[in-house]
Amino acid sequence: MKALVTGGLGFIGSHLVDRLLAENWEVFVVDTSSNTKNLNQHKANKKLTIHKKDINDDLSKFFDDGVDFVFHLAAIPLVQYSIREPLKTHQVNATGTLNLLELSRKYNVKKFVLSSSCAVYGDAPTPQKETMEPKPLSPYGMQKLVSEQYCKLFSQIYGLDTISLRYFNVYGPRQDASKEYACVIPKFITLVNQNKSPTIFGDGTHTRDYVFVKDVVEANWLAATKKEKLNGEVVNIGSGKNTPVNELAKTIIGDKKIKPIHSDPIIEPKDARAYITKAKKLLGWEPKYSLEQGLKETVEFFTQT
Repeated sequence: MKALVTGGLGFIGSHLVDRLLAENWEVFVVDTSSNTKNLNQHKANKKLTIHKKDINDDLSKFFDDGVDFVFHLAAIPLVQYSIREPLKTHQVNATGTLNLLELSRKYNVKKFVLSSSCAVYGDAPTPQKETMEPKPLSPYGMQKLVSEQYCKLFSQIYGLDTISLRYFNVYGPRQDASKEYACVIPKFITLVNQNKSPTIFGDGTHTRDYVFVKDVVEANWLAATKKEKLNGEVVNIGSGKNTPVNELAKTIIGDKKIKPIHSDPIIEPKDARAYITKAKKLLGWEPKYSLEQGLKETVEFFTQT
């Protein structure tokens, strides 16, 4: 099998590439980054090719070589940045998806798997179910919702088999802790390893649903390899549990004498928890990693790097 993985050099994408290569698939990675460190372990693998390209470029030559599956992970996944730069992020997050869907349609791709986000729900009551009306609070959430709708439309009009996986808060090894809008878990771990206080925006009582990256990869695999058509379905991928940020910080700090710093709250949902019954029924998927197990692997990674 041949797969195109957009954003394959990134955090989740590189873990997915690991899995596809382990399954002996041929993998084309398209990414705007030149940093291949997440896939250096596969340098000698002739089944992997990496191309520095934008998802809005003409990618037809890759499809000419034959692509069976498209895993679309490339995005600017930054809520606060999307509020500052709605047009720029729309071009990547929404228009880029449309470009890939059109190529997938023209070249008869077997399945298109979109990495979406729980940001589409906005500040919905928990647990968030796929049947709820989406109410995004940011351009990023809206862009992901538009992408989901395009996936569903391409299934309905053109018969392209698509599925949108709504990730909740994904974490794990290789996640970037250095950027301005870095995700909370790698940022907390990095600061605590430096004996510095992590910053919590707001009072820390807001909750998140943290799902380990290897569980997310498994969801992608099951979605792609399911024999039955998925026809634009939207599926939550989360742990089904919510954890207050204060509790998360306490767990990561452990017995170190460090106290978090509380800062002004930012525009974000108060609580998040995935309703994952649909994932279990439709894909046969459920998370295998508890937060404790996932954090253990993640802390070990950041301590060693």
